[in-house]
Amino acid sequence: MKKNKMPGFSTRAIHVGQEPDTETGAVAPPIFATSTYVQEEIGKHKGYEYARVSNPTRDRVEQNLAALEGGTAAKVFSSGMAAINAIASLLKSGDHVLCGNNLYGGTLRLFNQVWAEFGLQFSYVDTSDPRNVERGLNKNTRLVFIETPTNPLMALTDIRAVSEVCRKKKVDLVVDNTFMSPYFQQPLALGADLVVHSTTKFLNGHSDGLGGVVVCKRAEQAERLAFLQKAAGAILSPFECWLILRGVKTLAVRMQKHDESGRRVAKFLANHKKVEKVFYPGLEDHPQHKLAKQQMAGFGGMISFETGSRARANKMLRKVRVCSLGESLGGVETLISHPATMTHAALGEKGRREIGITDGLVRISVGIEDVEDILEDLDQALAGM
Repeated sequence: MKKNKMPGFSTRAIHVGQEPDTETGAVAPPIFATSTYVQEEIGKHKGYEYARVSNPTRDRVEQNLAALEGGTAAKVFSSGMAAINAIASLLKSGDHVLCGNNLYGGTLRLFNQVWAEFGLQFSYVDTSDPRNVERGLNKNTRLVFIETPTNPLMALTDIRAVSEVCRKKKVDLVVDNTFMSPYFQQPLALGADLVVHSTTKFLNGHSDGLGGVVVCKRAEQAERLAFLQKAAGAILSPFECWLILRGVKTLAVRMQKHDESGRRVAKFLANHKKVEKVFYPGLEDHPQHKLAKQQMAGFGGMISFETGSRARANKMLRKVRVCSLGESLGGVETLISHPATMTHAALGEKGRREIGITDGLVRISVGIEDVEDILEDLDQALAGM
């Protein structure tokens, strides 16, 4: 490797923060399952005082995730929602947040039913048109919060264009990058100020641990988030940190497989006579296919499709065998869900209708099983509608 050359993505995933243990030479980083640390004398310790403040395993995963997203620093939390809650905690009463109109239901619940009660103001626009963002900014706007692609309709926002709007108005841009992972999309390089993930999903990749992370562009952001970790205590446990460290080692190869199979499944669904519409940026008829090719290195394994009604969706979902009916996404197994009754149930029928989520919409997170088995399973399940 040439001197000063940035290591490749997989190399960073496997080695940054994942260095062998200095005492034992263990290749897998140890789990420091401790709540406190012995001090040599008053005011003299080895960099660690109390586990809510810091932990060696947590330090490792934060270093790793910051490197993957190209950030200055990263701070991990007990869930993706805890990470988003920490971002909201950076604000004060009277501040305004401009959001995409097609956010994850849990994010909407947090903003509208919790933080709005404490004086934060939220408004929602279609961020797929940067002009809507510019028109939606107020004098008291402090953040623009977007998902791209959105959950579950797979609409895209031009991160670079929106970041330019935000920069002119001195407003920070936050991007939820959970669907794409840092392997396929790098929001900070496109101008974003903060990136958030539910590490539960692709970063962990094995459906066995909850977590969230905020990756920061600026050091002062990380310092404030570190204070919130200490003050509020919604930290990630050492074991959950270790699970992410284990998961990201295979992130690149997993994402390649998700993408390869996702493209096959999307084309299969698009050609299936019982599927009315498919939402997937990798399809050429997706209205933002060109943008997807510009700002994403791949299309991933997240797909939504329209069955026509709740009854038809239920018939299909009752028959899947390889696909697992359940909430969440990003695991090695194919997960299939019904947004209207699962991820976006809290929006209510009117709220879902306003953004285009129907009772017949089904979302699939394509796993890394043999794709022929996934296709056969979907075919037999659709046949039963």
